[in-house]
Amino acid sequence: MDIGPGELVILGIVLLLVFGGAKMPTLARNLGQAKNEFEKGMRGEDDEPARPTPTVAQAELPPPNPNPS
Repeated sequence: MDIGPGELVILGIVLLLVFGGAKMPTLARNLGQAKNEFEKGMRGEDDEPARPTPTVAQAELPPPNPNPS
């Protein structure tokens, strides 16, 4: 089941009617960015370097209470 040029034209017209001409470039850009992010995730690439998880010694703990009641 292939999508031919006729179906693509009809789909384009429907999208133009639904979203309007001014929103189409933004919609296409966001769709492309989402596709790129999805592909990065599938390859296991991250924008941020892996940060080590803080251990108990590295975490900020409140000072001990000198006079326990």
